[in-house]
Amino acid sequence: MSRHVLAMLRDPYRELMRLDREHGPVIQTGFPPLRFTYLLGPAANQFVFANSGLFRWREAFQVLLPVGGETALIVSDGEPHRRRRRLVQPAFHHRHIRAHAELMRANADAELDTWRPGQVVDVYQAFRAVVRRSTIQALFGPRLAADEPELGRLLQIGLDLVERPPLVQQLSPLARRRAARARAEVADRVRAEIARRDRDPEAGDVLALLVAARDEDGAGLSETEVVDQVISLIAAGYDTTSAAMSWVIYELVRDPAALARAKESAQYREWAVNEALRLYPPAVISARKPVRGFDYAGHRIRADGLVIISPYVTHRLPELFPDPLRFDPERWDPARPGYRKPGPHEFLPFSGGAHRCIGASFATMELTVLLDRLLQRAELDPPTEPVRPVTLTAMRPKGGLWLRVRSLA
Repeated sequence: MSRHVLAMLRDPYRELMRLDREHGPVIQTGFPPLRFTYLLGPAANQFVFANSGLFRWREAFQVLLPVGGETALIVSDGEPHRRRRRLVQPAFHHRHIRAHAELMRANADAELDTWRPGQVVDVYQAFRAVVRRSTIQALFGPRLAADEPELGRLLQIGLDLVERPPLVQQLSPLARRRAARARAEVADRVRAEIARRDRDPEAGDVLALLVAARDEDGAGLSETEVVDQVISLIAAGYDTTSAAMSWVIYELVRDPAALARAKESAQYREWAVNEALRLYPPAVISARKPVRGFDYAGHRIRADGLVIISPYVTHRLPELFPDPLRFDPERWDPARPGYRKPGPHEFLPFSGGAHRCIGASFATMELTVLLDRLLQRAELDPPTEPVRPVTLTAMRPKGGLWLRVRSLA
């Protein structure tokens, strides 16, 4: 157990692949309350997604409470989760999502307008702000978007806490109080915006749809539920999407042939986004708390710990993705000989099953739109040194992604 914990702290990506390579799809380690059962690979993913009634999310994702709040979808279970998701889902219909493409382009252009040839830019942080502003503006309107720098500062306090191991969180009362105060400030701003939507139900953005959403019995989301969904959608959306954006840029600028094709083809850009999500999935691992013991693959899994699946491990299995460490957008080309569309248990950058990320389509469209503007307007030199990932919650580039701007259009 101690070896595993230390290895996860030093290099969780290497350790996860070692577990799969040396121990197979079922690994049980530790003792209550720190008992972990890793169920690795596509069959395990499929089992977990198909048996959602065996698991609870709240205990597994309670580390996210300082950001998401008590009623966020990611910490909801059972009927409350089904009800909240049913009310939130229509706001992410494709027709609503597509309507926001133009403002995403405008925000990308506004950022690119500040760049100059010869400048060295932290592309990760630059597009993190673009993604945050676009997400807030598209989902929750221009007034909240105008507060984007301050909202980002406040939310980052909670995100910094969430990145710490759970035990460290518990031993950091000052950090927890600081995160709580920061979240309360964000919540006050969201409540003020909700009050405006009550006066203007025709605003048309996601916030207006959340406020107006009603069940078949006429009941809607409470103000607390709306606030929690708004904050969790903003935080999760920009944290993971900006990390994914940096990785697709990183891989393309290191591959001149792939970069040239991405500039010419919208379809190829979509493949490149998928390939970046495969190599660098936003959620490296995903946990569940069993509600009772169960049997899987000849093993008895007890209910006194956490079950962990890993999109990261699945996406790097050669039996699913030949030459898995290679950035190869063309593996997503249906016309390629031998192409096989991966199932939802084989390609799961946004998790899967009943708790699949509700903003997955929004994030994918945002990545594609922002990548298009960057490639059409900027020439970037490849990095001078390899960039390494860090954290299990959003897999961002350690130290950012610093690239020199060669030219701008």
